[in-house]
Amino acid sequence: MISAGSLRHAVRLGIRGLAAHRLRSGLTALGIVLGVASVIVMLAVGEAARYQALKQLQDLGVNTIVLKSTKPTEPPAEGKGTDMFAYGLTYADLDRIRSNLPTVTSATPMREFRKNVWHQERKRELRLVSVTPDFLLQSNIPVLRGRGIETQDEAEYANVAVLGESAANELFPGRDPIGRTVMADDGIFDPIPFRVVGVTADKTLATGGAGGDAAQFSKVMFIPFATDRIRHGRDLITLKGGILNVERLDVSQVTVTVDRVENVSRTADALRSLIDQFHKQKDVQVLVPLDLLRKAEETQRMFTLILGAIAGISLVVGGIGIMNIMLATVTERTREIGIRRALGAKQRDIATQFLVETLVLSCGGGLIGVLLGIAAAVGLRKVVTIQTAVEPLSVVLAFGVSLLVGLLSGMYPARRAARLDPIDALRHS
Repeated sequence: MISAGSLRHAVRLGIRGLAAHRLRSGLTALGIVLGVASVIVMLAVGEAARYQALKQLQDLGVNTIVLKSTKPTEPPAEGKGTDMFAYGLTYADLDRIRSNLPTVTSATPMREFRKNVWHQERKRELRLVSVTPDFLLQSNIPVLRGRGIETQDEAEYANVAVLGESAANELFPGRDPIGRTVMADDGIFDPIPFRVVGVTADKTLATGGAGGDAAQFSKVMFIPFATDRIRHGRDLITLKGGILNVERLDVSQVTVTVDRVENVSRTADALRSLIDQFHKQKDVQVLVPLDLLRKAEETQRMFTLILGAIAGISLVVGGIGIMNIMLATVTERTREIGIRRALGAKQRDIATQFLVETLVLSCGGGLIGVLLGIAAAVGLRKVVTIQTAVEPLSVVLAFGVSLLVGLLSGMYPARRAARLDPIDALRHS
C-alpha cells in the first residue's frame, strides 16, 4: 500500500521529469488532446443529427398515423367507370376512417399543390396547402405573427391565407404582410385573391406531404380546406412549358390521431385493411411515426457509435505514442533508476513514478482535449452552421477513455522500469 506522502513525492518527481522535456511531453500528449477533441466533436455532430431526426418525427406525435396519397407509377387499367386522372385519398375514405375505427379520435385532412402567388411585382411559386383549423397545432407549427386558420374561416369559405416565414419574406421583404392581399394563379383560370392573416415559422416534418421537399413548410401558403374545396374543386390543372397536366385528387394527406399509444399498431393495421379494400392501385401509403421513430433512434444510435469508434481510434494511437515515449524514457533513465534502487527505493516506488508521469500526460491532454472539443463544436455551430450538441456524457466518456488509455499505456513501461536489476542499471551508460 502506497502512503499519501509517497504518492505526493511520486507526483512531484513525475511532473519534474516531464517538465525537463517540455517539447517531448507536449508532443506526446498531443495524440490524446486530438483524440479526446475528435471524440467530443464527432459525438456532438451525431447527437445533433439524432436530435433533429427524432424531433421531426416527434412533432407528428407518437400516437398519430399518416395516410398519404401517392401517384401510381402506372395508369389504371381502362374499364367501365374508371377515372384515368383520379388517384389517392377521397372524401369517402375520410368518412370511413372517422366512422369505422373506434380508436380514432380525429382525422385531419390536408391537400397540397403548387400555384404562382404574387403581390404587386413580386411573384413566387409556392406550395398551397389547404388545412383544417387544427392542422397547425397538431403539427406543432408555431404562428409567429397574426393568427392561423380558424373555424370561422372554414364555415365562411373565407379567402384567407397564412404564409410560411420564407414565403412572407420573399413576397413582402421588410414589410408586415398581415392584412395585405396576395393573388394565386395557375395560368389557366382567373387568379384568386387571398388576404394574409398570419405568418408561421419555417418547419420541417419528417412525413409531411408528398414530393421531394414536401416536408418543408417554409415556402408555403396555408388556406382553409373548405375554401380550397369550393374554389378549386377536385381537378388540379397545371400548364407548364405548353404541357397541360390534369390530376383529380380530393385529399393529399390525412393525419389520424389514435386514443392511446398502445393502439397505434393495431389501428394502423386496420387502416391498411380498410384502404386496400377501395384502392386496388395501391395509391395510398400508411406511415406510422412511432415505428419511424424507433427505427430512427436505432439508426442514429448506430451512427453515433460508429462516429465515436472512428474518433476513438485516435485515442488508441495517442496511447501507443505515450507507451513508445515512456519506453524510451525508461531506457534513458536506466542509470537514474539504478541509483534510486541502490538508495533504497522499492520496485513499486519506481513503477509508481513512471505510472504517474503517464497519467499526468493523459490527464493533462484529456483536459485540454475536452476544452478544445467543446470549443470546436461551438465553432462549427456558429461559423459553419453545422448543428452540434455536446452531451455531458460524451465529455465524461472521452475524458475517462483518455485516462484509461493512459493507464494501460503506462503499465508496461512502469513495470519494465521497476523490474530492472539495480546493478545492471548502475552499469548502464
